[in-house]
Amino acid sequence: MKSGKPTPPHYHGHRDRLRARFLQAGAESLQDYELLELLLTYAIPRADVKEWAKGLLSHFGSFAEVLDASHQELVKVKGLGEYSATLIRLVKACAEYYLKEQAIKRRSIPSLPVLIDYCRTSMGGLKDEQFRVIFLNSQNEVIAEETIQEGTVDQTVVYPRKVLEAALKHKATGLILVHNHPSGRLTPSTADRELTRAIIQAAHPLAITVHDHLIISKQGHYSMAEHHLI
Repeated sequence: MKSGKPTPPHYHGHRDRLRARFLQAGAESLQDYELLELLLTYAIPRADVKEWAKGLLSHFGSFAEVLDASHQELVKVKGLGEYSATLIRLVKACAEYYLKEQAIKRRSIPSLPVLIDYCRTSMGGLKDEQFRVIFLNSQNEVIAEETIQEGTVDQTVVYPRKVLEAALKHKATGLILVHNHPSGRLTPSTADRELTRAIIQAAHPLAITVHDHLIISKQGHYSMAEHHLI
């Protein structure tokens, strides 16, 4: 019988090499499945997870779709359990929180690209429409963000009264409207334009300014202000 320590599994060295590449050269040095593979090693310490990482990409279609998947969808994938699904959801939540601090919780309104990054991360992968409002004070500083309405896959019914009630509650003098299009279509619908006009008209007597209405999808964004619709 041979003495000494048992030979470690072959995947241990591979994990160490992945971790070293990431620490030395960042995420750009890894392929998408390798990023997922490295992530899964922290939830599954005693298995070769390369094929599971590739299986996730094959099942959902892309790295972004994996992060957008719900906990219920993730645990249905062969090889994944509660810990792995929770870890993936945690990574997405951390990314959203980081971008939210960068875009929403700054004292002053950030540049449009920073705001778009946050909105696309938090809303781009949603299956149903959601209508949010970012509230500003008289110095155009962000004071709050609130989801006003959630709807079906292709429609959210928003009442201007609810938007203005929330604005008064937060003592806001400026608004940025944001909603997503799960279909991927970026151009505003007739209903989108009518809603924007209705909110602007309702806000005017209250000395509240609507600065923009952003439409978000996985493919990109549309700013009504940039297109001179506000």
